[in-house]
Amino acid sequence: MKIGELARATDTKVETIRYYEGAGLLAPPARTDGNYRSYGTDELLRLSFIRRARDLGFSLDEVRELLALADDRDQPCGAVDAVASSHLATIERKIADLSQMRDELARVIGGCRLGKVGDCKIIQTLEPLRGASRR
Repeated sequence: MKIGELARATDTKVETIRYYEGAGLLAPPARTDGNYRSYGTDELLRLSFIRRARDLGFSLDEVRELLALADDRDQPCGAVDAVASSHLATIERKIADLSQMRDELARVIGGCRLGKVGDCKIIQTLEPLRGASRR
């Protein structure tokens, strides 16, 4: 299949496929006599793997590591677990940070009295120096 067909089959932009090739996540494809990229089932499966990992938030380096591990099916999966567990810990930290941001923003919004902008608690919170002198 040509690159456009691979893109449609995996819901991936053509530019992204080329980027993954350049980044070494996908091997350079075979070329047709007309010099078009030619992809097969192996590339489709590999790109699908990459897309799924990226959808789960794995970084390109993590995807690269997971692909290397997936390419050696006889090794124990502890290394895969370590990559996934580390990524999960990162996600949990981000969730905790987002929860704190949500709580703070909700607190600030809750203090809004819908008066003038000059008296707005939201603006005062975003302008800590001016807001500190008004409190």
